[in-house]
Order: sequence, then C-alpha cells, then structure tokens
Amino acid sequence: MDPADIESLERATVASVAPPEVLEIDGWLVALDHGSIARAKSAAPLRHDLGASALSAVEAAYSERNLRPSFRIAEAQGLKPLTAEILRRGYHSAQTTVVMTAPALSVAELAAPFADLLDHPDAAWGQVFLGEGFDPVDGAHRVKRLTESPDALYGAVREGGRTVAVGVVTFGYGWAGIHGMRTSIDRRGAGFASRLLALFGAAALARQVDRVYLQVEESNPAQNLYRRAGFSEAWRYRYWR
Repeated sequence: MDPADIESLERATVASVAPPEVLEIDGWLVALDHGSIARAKSAAPLRHDLGASALSAVEAAYSERNLRPSFRIAEAQGLKPLTAEILRRGYHSAQTTVVMTAPALSVAELAAPFADLLDHPDAAWGQVFLGEGFDPVDGAHRVKRLTESPDALYGAVREGGRTVAVGVVTFGYGWAGIHGMRTSIDRRGAGFASRLLALFGAAALARQVDRVYLQVEESNPAQNLYRRAGFSEAWRYRYWR
C-alpha cells in the first residue's frame, strides 16, 4: 500500500475510536485511554519503515498517565528492526488482527441494505453490545467510544420491534471505516451483517468516499463474509504489551 494511504488509514483508525488524548511523537500516533479498546490505548507507527529511536519517548507518554505502554505494529518487512527492539525490551505479542480494505461499490452491492441508518444511536442500539455473550464492561467502553466518534453513522437491524444487529461507519482521511459489528447471539446466521455492510457501503458512496476499511481478528470467521463483500488484506498487526 502507498505510504500516504498507510498513514491516512492509521489516522482514520485512531480517530474512529475517539481516544480522549492522542499525541504524535516522531512518526508515532499515540492513543491514550484507560478503557478496554486496544486501538484507543496503543501507539502505531505512521510508516511501515519507522525505526526505534522514539520508543522511549512513547513509553514515557504512557507512564506519565499511569498507563501501560502498548504498541500496535504491522507485520511489515520495514518494521522488523522495530519489532526486534520491542521484543528485546520485554514486550509480548497478542491478538493478531487483519486490516482489510475494499471498494465501497462492492460492499454496497453485497446485499439489500434493509437496515436503519441513524445519525445518533438510540438506547436499543447500545443494548446489543451488552447482550448475552458479550463482555459488559468492554461493551460499555465500545458504546462510549463509538458514540463519540466524529462524523459517524450508526446501522441497526430491527426485527419484531427488537434491535438484533448493529454497527458503525465512520468517515475521515478519505476512508469509510466499519466498526462495532454485533449481532445478538440468538439471531446469528440470518444475514444481518451482510445487510449492515451493504448499508455502510451505500452510505460511503453517498458521501463520495470510495474506499472502505475494517479490522478483524485473525481467528474470526467473519473474514469469509468480508471477502465476499470485496475486502482484501492490506496488512496484519499485533499488539505488543
């Protein structure tokens, strides 16, 4: 991916989860938060060839705020020396995540977008994050951060007066980002995620934004759906803590 696209995508990723404080330190985008969303409390290089010279300054920024330093590092050839230095400092990796991108048109054409598009989420939207099978503490943090995301729209699938699936599309830095995809456990497999994806793809086209991204954990079978929607892998990253 073009270096300018990498930087814009990293900036969009951090903006979407609205951390209360973000610093820029010598090529690092440093998100600072006490919540549970990893992207909102980790530092990411804005280039895939960044060196290790600023690591100590980034660590100090976290320590000054009583936060544990956390790094989100792409598995890119140019970042191998940086990763080696982080490993030498005693960090351990976890949570391999795939960054995927797609043309907005292919996402919009995935399914019939029969879902509600909201300017502001209602209580029923947030309740899906707190339902059976989801961590209520993490769910509450996600609702808080995603509802504070600038320039966002919220998707909801309703069934029989009940909200059964939700998601968010954010806009910034030339990208539309899809986040917070959740379906109630008892209604999984009904195609609601496809409807939300199509809704968000159409919303991107309406904004004349032709690029969409999302992030998904490596083990999540939802990748199959995303590939059907036209998403392909841009890179993978790991968190280092």
